[in-house]
Amino acid sequence: MTKFDVETELAKLKAETRELRQKRFKNSRLNAYRGELVTMYEEGATVAELQRWLKAKRISVAWTTVKRWLDNRG
Repeated sequence: MTKFDVETELAKLKAETRELRQKRFKNSRLNAYRGELVTMYEEGATVAELQRWLKAKRISVAWTTVKRWLDNRG
């Protein structure tokens, strides 16, 4: 039987944890329209209106996605 090496096993686990913590998302499709979205929202457009505006630009997103995006970036 081989001797159990705690330091080696711990190093493997920590390396695996670092890989799992990597960001796994792409840039939002809404970022291309950041200026327009923020400006229209500040001028009084509702989130639903912004969603319809994006749909006219062939970007189909949920209402909540637009709201979260504005909350985080607007």
